[in-house]
Amino acid sequence: MKGVRETFSRYDSADYLETEADIAAYLEACAEEAPNDPVFMLKALGTVARARNMSQLAEAAGMARAGLYKALSGEGKPSLANTP
Repeated sequence: MKGVRETFSRYDSADYLETEADIAAYLEACAEEAPNDPVFMLKALGTVARARNMSQLAEAAGMARAGLYKALSGEGKPSLANTP
């Protein structure tokens, strides 16, 4: 079929975390997948934060939105001391 173009979008777990049960199951699966990987868990928490509204979470934590994104990105030196 000439002229037909398919479009694809990037998969984002945050799009599917709609309920508290979804979030609990997601975090449990992440913990089972990488129990000793703090970077993986920080990224998982970042995914949950994006699903829930990063701006509101940052405000509630007393942080700038950009700072919260960075803290939950898994980049740099991960530390739970940095997370809200």
